[in-house]
Amino acid sequence: MHSTDQQAHDELRAWQQKMQRRPSQLNRFTRHLQTRLNALLPERVHLALTAAIKQMVRGVLFGSTHTTGQPRLGLPLAEREEAVHTRIRYYRNTAAVEGAATGAAGFLLGLADFPLLLGIKLKLLFDIAALYGYDVKDYTERLFLLHVFQLAFSSQHTRNDVYRRVADWETYRQTLPTDVHEFDWRTFQQEYRDYIDLAKMAQLVPVIGAAVGAVANYKLIEQLGDTAMNCYRLRWFGTETNPGSVQEY
Repeated sequence: MHSTDQQAHDELRAWQQKMQRRPSQLNRFTRHLQTRLNALLPERVHLALTAAIKQMVRGVLFGSTHTTGQPRLGLPLAEREEAVHTRIRYYRNTAAVEGAATGAAGFLLGLADFPLLLGIKLKLLFDIAALYGYDVKDYTERLFLLHVFQLAFSSQHTRNDVYRRVADWETYRQTLPTDVHEFDWRTFQQEYRDYIDLAKMAQLVPVIGAAVGAVANYKLIEQLGDTAMNCYRLRWFGTETNPGSVQEY
């Protein structure tokens, strides 16, 4: 195994341990705090955010994939990951600018940051999938992206369950529903909202909103990119022959 591949493998092992940790006391406290903070926002705001998340993500599953490049075939892992890092940096900077702009514009535009940032995250996942050699026109590959998303932005308790599905994806995908309406949208949107509320609620506060929005978006995109890379590393090292390549490990 090449040194760059060995480094990726070592990073994957460390990430796997993190994904399988038991929820700590801090995790439980944070979840309780998120519930208390959620209560500060009016119910109509929660309903609007929930509807936006659900409709945008469902739109991705049914929508056109023409903006995503063709799967990159026949490339070594190091070359793929160099391209992935470039895409993460691009979307990370884009999200930071968007967060600063909406945070500086006040409460109403601050709310608009939620669906805007969600769109940036989903587009990043589509690009990463193609760079690792997977065709997002495949319905099950788009569902895989939802699991990656959920893994990145869930409580540790939910993360443990989602990780097990991702780690055994080739088996789990055989059990996936053929009807997207059977996907557990309630858990998906609630975990996502609860996870980002702590980081994002301060963006709605005057004066500090711009700085908070920029930093929070930067970190959230960075976390999603890292999660996606390790999920695809699981599939790369977990099969004898990876997609679009004849190299074996």
